[in-house]
Amino acid sequence: MQYSEVKIKVPTVWVDTAAAVANMVVPYGLYIEDYSDIEELAPQIAHVDLIEQELLERDRSHAVIHIYISPEENPMEAISFVRERLEAEGVPHTIEDAKVDEEDWSTAWKKYYFPTKIGERLVVCPSWETYAPKDGEIVLTMDPGMAFGTGTHDTTRLCMQLLERYVEKGARLLDVGTGSGILAISALLLGAEYAVGVDIDEVAVRVAKENAQANGVLERADFFAGDLTAKVSGKFGVVSANIVADVIIRLIPDLGRFLLPGGVFIASGIIDTREADVVSALEAAGYEVCDRMESGGWVALGAKPACR
Repeated sequence: MQYSEVKIKVPTVWVDTAAAVANMVVPYGLYIEDYSDIEELAPQIAHVDLIEQELLERDRSHAVIHIYISPEENPMEAISFVRERLEAEGVPHTIEDAKVDEEDWSTAWKKYYFPTKIGERLVVCPSWETYAPKDGEIVLTMDPGMAFGTGTHDTTRLCMQLLERYVEKGARLLDVGTGSGILAISALLLGAEYAVGVDIDEVAVRVAKENAQANGVLERADFFAGDLTAKVSGKFGVVSANIVADVIIRLIPDLGRFLLPGGVFIASGIIDTREADVVSALEAAGYEVCDRMESGGWVALGAKPACR
């Protein structure tokens, strides 16, 4: 089945107006290409040199709004409506349309995911694959979904490798910014007694619960929505946070409220140029870095309360 793809190109200053007009045609969704601030925003999450060169070379003065119209609808009518409304609003624009094949995404994307060994023991395996674990290996079932964390990103892998080092049998873990729940689930499969995952995104919380259920650990886990640790109570031997440097720094002063004496704080999602900032915040709060791992420009740290 073929859909009509309509691409509406406008100066970036007009993108909100044009998107509002396009949304009248397809209220079920659209996507926008806007690279105007890529170099300003990229350093907040990654090196500019970690961004694909093709993206850095994109037109930054214009945005492109993509809408898709199903075969039973009239694409020319939609184009006419959009053009008329944009002209009425005085929005400079060009419009292109083409036919695109509808892909069966329920299966086509699966070829990009396969069983992956993360550290010494953890293996992430999508549900449609079979994997025979070797001695000592622990298999975690995790499908790509609507929340971050399938073990393929450097920051997640670094966290999981540190969990292998520090999660002991019977431990309690708090995972801040849990996303897919992969870190909490990993800890439980490694022998933790109980895990709490918190995320600001309600969808992530739902996905984390589903993933915990798929791995048979939901009865030993709690997931809930909240900002950082605002709703957290109790003490934990391991606290993990795979987020960004600025949020980790904001979290550090509150660590003592829920990290057990002698416990470990595992922080990832830190671009290497921000490592010194995180280390400084840890030291200022009375912690010392006891472990460090890096991969692909990202750093993960293990920290414990400093001996006085």
